Amino acid sequence: MKIFTAGQIRNCDQYTIKNEPVSSVQLMERAAESCVEWISENCNHHRNFAVFCGSGNNGGDGFAIARMLYQKGFDVDVFTHTKAKFSSEAQENFKQIKEISGITIREFKEVFNYRFDSRTVIVDALFGTGLSRSLDGDMKDLVEFLNQKKNIKISIDLPSGLMADAVSDSDSVVFMADYTLSFQFWKKSFLHAETGKFAGRVQVLDIRLSQDYIDETDTEDFVIDDEIIKTIFKIRSEFSHKGTYGKVNIIAGSYGKMGAAVLSTRSALKAGAGLTFTLAPKCGYEILQTSDPEAMFIEGGKDYIESFDVDETAVCGIGPGIGTHEKTAASLLMFLKSYSKPLILDADALNIIAQDPANLNLIPEKSIITPHPKEFERLFGKTKNSFERTELARNKSRELQIYIVLKDHHTQIITPEGAVFYNITGNSGLAKGGSGDILTGIITSFLAQQYTEQEAAILGVWFHGKAAEFAAERHSKESMLPSDVINEFGTVFSELNGKIRKLL
Repeated sequence: MKIFTAGQIRNCDQYTIKNEPVSSVQLMERAAESCVEWISENCNHHRNFAVFCGSGNNGGDGFAIARMLYQKGFDVDVFTHTKAKFSSEAQENFKQIKEISGITIREFKEVFNYRFDSRTVIVDALFGTGLSRSLDGDMKDLVEFLNQKKNIKISIDLPSGLMADAVSDSDSVVFMADYTLSFQFWKKSFLHAETGKFAGRVQVLDIRLSQDYIDETDTEDFVIDDEIIKTIFKIRSEFSHKGTYGKVNIIAGSYGKMGAAVLSTRSALKAGAGLTFTLAPKCGYEILQTSDPEAMFIEGGKDYIESFDVDETAVCGIGPGIGTHEKTAASLLMFLKSYSKPLILDADALNIIAQDPANLNLIPEKSIITPHPKEFERLFGKTKNSFERTELARNKSRELQIYIVLKDHHTQIITPEGAVFYNITGNSGLAKGGSGDILTGIITSFLAQQYTEQEAAILGVWFHGKAAEFAAERHSKESMLPSDVINEFGTVFSELNGKIRKLL
């Protein structure tokens, strides 16, 4: 799914109005209907709605939503500034609710004496994507007051006070939604840590904006959705053998950190690699042969790796648990100087490279690196926020001609062409040591199976998150372990195969 800027979304609205054709009021009606359908299905235990409407088109959406909720039998109070200069569409919908005696219309200032009972849902339709500055004055006071309430809060299209495409000032006041009902598209601000926290759970509603405009309009930002995954995933041929699915060489582990090697190895095996080798220190021999007997062991040292002797026909995944011993570091850098094939670099491999900026030039082109934010900072320097970090990653990906998997709540895959793919699978249960080791194994396995570097990174990150969702259902986010995530790989593959076969 494409991510558009606020300006592109407005253009999409106008293109739809002009070319469908549909009037602006009718398009607003369509948007309101989609919201009310979601609300009535998901908030059916709540009877009261307090709808806060601004003077622009977001307020117009709110007025239409209030009218439709009332028509479905809910009790509705509307808060607005009745003397405001409304947009023409908002004015039309405001006029309609004034004619309904069952809807109480109140001034914003009345909210401070309003009784919010436990069954009241607060609906924010104050500003949407039309806001270009921080809230101030009465609107700031209103949002601060509403944020103190324990009631369920729903924002329409975008939480008021939040920018669609950028991070707000640190002291800005933003409506803190439990749910955001976004029209047609994800907004970039939903996908970054500093801003996404205000949106709560995001539900993207299809309001049938022009597909022609969507197809023809360029963007460099995307959300990884099922449609993208369906174009990438390949069903296994019955006429295949282990050589069909490639050879993986996981280079991982050191004394006291063999768990990382185990997890990465098992992950590569379970993700479908034809042959898997693990190069690790001798101290991990019994551990690896016992825990992952399907993998073959290659000795790379005694207590830490000091020899990177790899099969040229294998795809290498390097870094989990290797440590930063001086001999390991020297051997890794020497290996990179003579190795030119794309590979996956993670964890301590990245920390070794980060010791000298010149080492970045040793990374083979088209390789995939998988840093978390701190590792990224060591490699490329500090940034003020995650928006700047993504732009820096975009620049470095182009400069070095590598793929960067920037791990975060919504992990981003950045390509050498400058595209950014945001992942929306996964959960906070992945916030445990070992989760990154699993991801390294998955991506390495997919690259060995003849997926392109971009496909392996996108599919790998999505797959990792999807397995985590199944693990959380079974064990809870708190209790699930990285090994539980690996155990759900089969569930993800079964679901993927089922979806693809339906299309054949």
